[in-house]
Amino acid sequence: MTRSLERASYKATFTVLLLGVSAYALLQSLVLPVLRTIQHDLHTSQSAATWVLTAYLLSASVFTPILGRVGDMVGKERMLVVTLAALALGSVVAGLAHSIGLMILGRVVQGIGGAVVPLSFGIIRDEFPPAKVATGVGIVAAMAAVGGGAGIVLAGPIVSHLDYHWLFWIPLIITVIAAVCAHLLVPESPVRTPGRVSWLAAVLLSGWLVVLLVGVSQAPTWGWGSGKVIGLIALAIVVFVAWVMVESRSRQPLIDMKMMRGTAVWTNNLVAFLFGIGMYSVMAFLPEFLQTPRSAGYGFGADIIQSGLFLLPLTATMFLCGLLSGRIAAAIGSKSAVIIGSIVSSGSYLILAFAHAQAWEIYTASTLLGVGLGLAFSAMSNLIVQAVPPAQTGVASGMNANIRTIGGAIGAAVMSSIVTSGLRADGLPAASGYTTGFAFLAAMTVVATIAALFIPSATSARADADHEPHLQNAELALLAGGTIAEG
Repeated sequence: MTRSLERASYKATFTVLLLGVSAYALLQSLVLPVLRTIQHDLHTSQSAATWVLTAYLLSASVFTPILGRVGDMVGKERMLVVTLAALALGSVVAGLAHSIGLMILGRVVQGIGGAVVPLSFGIIRDEFPPAKVATGVGIVAAMAAVGGGAGIVLAGPIVSHLDYHWLFWIPLIITVIAAVCAHLLVPESPVRTPGRVSWLAAVLLSGWLVVLLVGVSQAPTWGWGSGKVIGLIALAIVVFVAWVMVESRSRQPLIDMKMMRGTAVWTNNLVAFLFGIGMYSVMAFLPEFLQTPRSAGYGFGADIIQSGLFLLPLTATMFLCGLLSGRIAAAIGSKSAVIIGSIVSSGSYLILAFAHAQAWEIYTASTLLGVGLGLAFSAMSNLIVQAVPPAQTGVASGMNANIRTIGGAIGAAVMSSIVTSGLRADGLPAASGYTTGFAFLAAMTVVATIAALFIPSATSARADADHEPHLQNAELALLAGGTIAEG
């Protein structure tokens, strides 16, 4: 009887976590296909409308690692509820917005919800039976990525039958349900990291992230060689160095630099950064390519709904890989899954670059990309969780997700510069711009493949974690089980 109650408890917890992650993930991309509609309805400029996305990424980049750390200190369940409440509040503000300023404010508040991902990983590690941890982490990681594709697929029908404000109301409903259920059903974790938040480190972390992402997001408009862009990037480097120095000397760092230097952590973070470049860029620019009128000599003249359907295989295969992530890790190992995912993703981008004239080619590329992203994201999340002690799960997985977001912001800015570098007389990008852009994404994923080769085996990563003083007996059991599973 006790055993069945325990199983019901972790399954209920898992359902709540999936609801919260789904709401956050959907809000990442639901607005992408309707930025022009928002620009028109709110009587603003294209550059201002772009901040509807940029503000969300900036906020998530700042709050994800900070709240992941706070969750490790004061309780993950408590911070999960706070995070979901912020996501709900931001959705209300954005849904009621009738000016671009209020819309951007709502998106900033929504970005706080980025912490739901590392908090979910930490809760899974603390509460799930050891044999279920890899599968749970893999599915949540896949769901976080699936939301990007699902948002683009769902945006068209929602806007066609309702209006763009419902892009915020629907996730709000999901978020409120998740927040209430989290408070009632998710048990508070017994794993805590005593200490306090280093607010100087938090300010410096926020500072270099904001300055960097503002610089790269405005680079396509201001020009990469402009004084403002170069100055912002230089300032970001200076503040970054100051942040690393403060964290390295702190007795209670916000982010443990020793942990970040661990081979299993920095290699996975590098791969996450490179994958972020590809994922965010393709989700931002593939719909634009598909919606280009056929009279331009390329494109499919698709509407919002049709362009979303082209990405449906990506969403489906990504989620399927997440469901199977535990079995895949047991069969070939998480490191091998990252390498295979990188190779498959590279092939997908190459198809988009050089074979994009027929619909079946786009569907093939979409399917392969879903497989590649699903394999890699689920496996990377598992490798990070396995490589650090329980007390650092939130901040380590938060930084991994954060670095992927930074890669996405930088990649989207670079992709925009490449695609728009040769505008035609009618204002549309030249076909060569998309070819070069997708080839650039393929090149970044080839680099990710090379970086993945340097990820240590799961056994080696766990051996490093075993030396951490905070490792608990339950974690040792998990690691032993994982070693047997991954061979």
